Amino acid sequence: MEAAEQKMRHRFWVLVIIVSISGFSQGMLLPLISSIFERDGISSTLNGLNATGLYIGTLLVSPFMEAPLRKFGYKPVIIAGGLVVLVSLLSFPVWKSVVFWFVLRLLIGIGDHALHFATQTWVTSSVPPERLGRSISIYGLSVGAGFAVGPMFVPLVSVFEGLPFIVSAGLTLTAWALVFTLRNDFPETAVGAVSEGRFFKRAKTTVAAAWVALLGPLAYGFLESSLNAMFPVFALRNGIPLTMVSLIIPSFAIGGILSQVPLGILSDRIGRRPVLLIALGGGVGAFTTAAVFNTAALVIMAAFFVGGIFCGSLFSLGVAYMSDLTPKTLLATGNLLCGIFFSFGSLAGPILGGWVLETMQGSYLYLFSAILGTLFLLTLRGKKQTAS
Repeated sequence: MEAAEQKMRHRFWVLVIIVSISGFSQGMLLPLISSIFERDGISSTLNGLNATGLYIGTLLVSPFMEAPLRKFGYKPVIIAGGLVVLVSLLSFPVWKSVVFWFVLRLLIGIGDHALHFATQTWVTSSVPPERLGRSISIYGLSVGAGFAVGPMFVPLVSVFEGLPFIVSAGLTLTAWALVFTLRNDFPETAVGAVSEGRFFKRAKTTVAAAWVALLGPLAYGFLESSLNAMFPVFALRNGIPLTMVSLIIPSFAIGGILSQVPLGILSDRIGRRPVLLIALGGGVGAFTTAAVFNTAALVIMAAFFVGGIFCGSLFSLGVAYMSDLTPKTLLATGNLLCGIFFSFGSLAGPILGGWVLETMQGSYLYLFSAILGTLFLLTLRGKKQTAS
């Protein structure tokens, strides 16, 4: 029994290391490529469109991810995803072209999604329910920490433009090698029309059972992408210095890192739904405060920090809640849908945020309050039962 527990612990920490490096690569690539394109005189519109390649890749491959996972198991899917990311990272310095780099970002989106989907499903299907919130929160924390550290390596571009890509590839290779220490396993399946049917049939059944849990990943994707892409525009238009903007945005991520594990443990004790309601309600209060004091940089920074404390765990809480609501035979589909809803939110964030900035600029921060408030009411109406 002790040997089995050690094996499970080893597997968990290997998976955590893999996704932290994946988060690092994503966190580094967004500002790195944007700054390179800006320096080369590429238009901001084209720059922004190029950044969507990551999320488009995720959405394009999603309907086809589950079949190979069920057929080959977790380990081969993680290895394949890591290999795609590794080769793509090493290809960036080979040829600088807007179109070529867009294709590479598309491929990284596909590879990263394979990594996250397989690791996340492996964790949710193997961790005991009483430890699920804590384990998923550590998983989410590792992704967030990697994402936060990534931008710190962007200055390496001043040494040699290809150096950040090579460093990221080296870290990816190290994490990728750890996968070979794991023994392959397969997701649980059941005989029946739903489990063996097409992806969209399984997705429909999973959404019917756990739609309320998918609101967390949707909200987190929206917040993360819109804050990173559009808040700097709003802040500069309101006279907030760029130096303060560079401090305000990380304050949201820092808040999320600090609260990730405590909220996960709390959800194990009192349930996912109450904690999700606390998170969404706290987010409404934080962003409403930021909207009221929309020219006071220090107040906005404090509000974003509090917003991060409440909302930084929305993705991991949603995944854990989905695992409660979804039968084990549909866990792979549920994890896939969490990634899809996160991508929908990530794509919608800059688009809706940009539209609000163009049409009613002063209401930009109220947009976050409105989105979180709507999701709070939907979660309040959501199901309370857990999967059998």
